[in-house]
Amino acid sequence: MTVTVETLEKLERRITLTLAADTINHEVESRLKRLSRTVKADGFRPGKVPMSVVTQRYGYSVHYEVMNDKVGQAFAEATSEAKLRVAGQPHITEKEGAGDGKIAFDATFEVYPDVKLGDLSAAEVERVSTEVTDAAIDKTLDILRKQRRTFAQRPAAEGAMEGDRVTIDFEGKIDGVPFDGGKAEAFQFMIGEGQMLETFDKAVRGMKAGESKTFPLQFPADYQGKEVAGKEADFLVTVKKIEAQNLPEVNEAFAKSLGIKEGSVEGLRADVKRNLEREVKFRVLARNKAAVMDALVKSAELDVPKALVNGEVERMIEGARADLKKRGVKDADTTPIPSEIFQPQAERRVRLGLVVGELVRSNNLQAKPAQLQAHIEEMAQSYEKPSEVVRWYLGDRQRMAEVEAVVVENNVAEFVLSKAKVTDKVLPFDELMSA
Repeated sequence: MTVTVETLEKLERRITLTLAADTINHEVESRLKRLSRTVKADGFRPGKVPMSVVTQRYGYSVHYEVMNDKVGQAFAEATSEAKLRVAGQPHITEKEGAGDGKIAFDATFEVYPDVKLGDLSAAEVERVSTEVTDAAIDKTLDILRKQRRTFAQRPAAEGAMEGDRVTIDFEGKIDGVPFDGGKAEAFQFMIGEGQMLETFDKAVRGMKAGESKTFPLQFPADYQGKEVAGKEADFLVTVKKIEAQNLPEVNEAFAKSLGIKEGSVEGLRADVKRNLEREVKFRVLARNKAAVMDALVKSAELDVPKALVNGEVERMIEGARADLKKRGVKDADTTPIPSEIFQPQAERRVRLGLVVGELVRSNNLQAKPAQLQAHIEEMAQSYEKPSEVVRWYLGDRQRMAEVEAVVVENNVAEFVLSKAKVTDKVLPFDELMSA
């Protein structure tokens, strides 16, 4: 087969496919004959339906099926002979003037680009690291203590203070008019834990059970409730109940309640440190990988196939619809979702995928079996029964593909960091965990 490839624009190509009409007709006849052996029709026994009836009922669909198959086969053979890597699906249209006994089609499509990797030695990457300090361990223990705290009602003579749980009735008005969401009864919140706006939180401090107070509150300009954002309201608050919290001490009993077998505080702190170090490792790795990927995208030169970007946009829209369904949004399948909002992100994903793929291929950065096993075992350590988690991953091809993708990314990050201009930065624990 002689294949002529026409370059239209950048990655766009066109090939003319020519098929013999007799080949199409013979294949249609052959499939209709096979179909006639099983087709059923009123008044005829199975296998005895006349070909004229079979042709009348199924001729069009079989002809359409054969054309698709033959054109698809011809396209695959033509692109293979021309050694083209097709990106996305071709757009095929029938072409006039093919000549007697022939049918011609134009197949327009895109090809994968040549990826020109930049000079990695000139790429600048910030690599972060974070240490798990005693302060980080103490903070985590405080969180664990709060998860197991108890409450007792304060004496009537004592006012509310930081750390107390208060139950209140409140009503807010703007220019004397109530507003949606500005009223509640028997509402509970913890003082000093950021659950309420700072002005509201401070106003309740010192109040006693049974007391009422009116105070002004200025809503921030970026407040999530747009109808009140930037406005000033007057709130009337009545304290119904004040409860002081009781935090458990960090002792052997507390350690045992958290599953520390030896029941020692030292064992508890060591266990917390191991868990934090595991979490820090994954977060640092994710952050450094993101920095590497940014550097790769900036340094590489390539044209991005529109077909791949459009496909990625469609997948992102499907993901958005699935998320809407999980949130209980009605008509999630038909809710208009503009494709433009995903376009920049989709293009970046495709671009990055092509760059990473070329880097992996040219530098042999594929995931090795030992790396996959080590990654799975490390992830499994955060579960109660690691061996079962390992079997769960190893027993599913899709999950293993996800693990392989992560390990390949890790290989890419390590490779780039070994070549690039790296600036090391120590990131505070709190900053890493809040990102």
